[in-house]
Amino acid sequence: MRELVIGTRKSHLAMTQSNWVRSQLLEHHPYLSIELEKIITKGDKVLDVTLSKVGGKGLFVKEIEQALLDEQIDLAVHSLKDMPAELPTGLIIGCVPIREDVRDCFLSRDGLTLEELPTGSVVGTSSLRRQAQILAIRPDLVVEPIRGNIDTRIAKLRDGKFDAIILAVSGLKRLNLCDEISEYLSTASMLPAVGQGALAIECREEDHEIRKLLSAIHDHATGNAVRAERAFLQAIEGSCHLPVAGFGVWENNKVQLTGLVASPTGKSVIKGIEIGTDPVAVGKKLAQKLMEQGAKEILAMV
Repeated sequence: MRELVIGTRKSHLAMTQSNWVRSQLLEHHPYLSIELEKIITKGDKVLDVTLSKVGGKGLFVKEIEQALLDEQIDLAVHSLKDMPAELPTGLIIGCVPIREDVRDCFLSRDGLTLEELPTGSVVGTSSLRRQAQILAIRPDLVVEPIRGNIDTRIAKLRDGKFDAIILAVSGLKRLNLCDEISEYLSTASMLPAVGQGALAIECREEDHEIRKLLSAIHDHATGNAVRAERAFLQAIEGSCHLPVAGFGVWENNKVQLTGLVASPTGKSVIKGIEIGTDPVAVGKKLAQKLMEQGAKEILAMV
């Protein structure tokens, strides 16, 4: 019996996602013995400032990736949207399971929708991507940063510190908290983060046994869609420092990728679509197109 150790953050959502991956692997490989190893990341410790000011996405993965490189764990489960565009040498995304709902959602204390929220209401989000798109729709609202896990953010909303908050639908679904949602935001009005709703199972590149085990739970359509999104992100040099969004759909052997670059104020928004059979080429082409349409100037100002 092969004994595997999955590295994970210790939050309720991270543990739920890692336990789901464990169950999927055991369903295909019942002879395995799989344990979870909780790892505290810098992103879990630094909760009083926005991610863009303290290092961006890598805050949630660096310690876990080091444990992988040190062979303390065999694989790691991440929310794909937390993964930087470039991975450390020696590590790869071994598989991407089927994607959950990609949308963002709106939670308000009084059950109001984004359109119904009174002028001057305070909306909590630490995502520049969400901030830019909210202000593009409702420039009369006030956006304030909010950190912490899902339960913490919902508690802050209930305590009256915010009139509304924005969260990913996928996390609420995985935690059975969809009753908290006041409004589902369409991808047309709120383009999701690159990789949103998808999990990334990271492993060592040379560990071919693990890679073979992971292939059983890889979803081809999700994998191709997020490859296009991540190629777009890498070409645009996107991170938590920049309001960048990307969403791909793989159908009929083609990916349709929608991308967005915006100013944090929401006053400038560049958006486009690219379609093709090569996910990476599509991502790079869309990035180039948006840069030529003015995204380069927006990014230079941020």
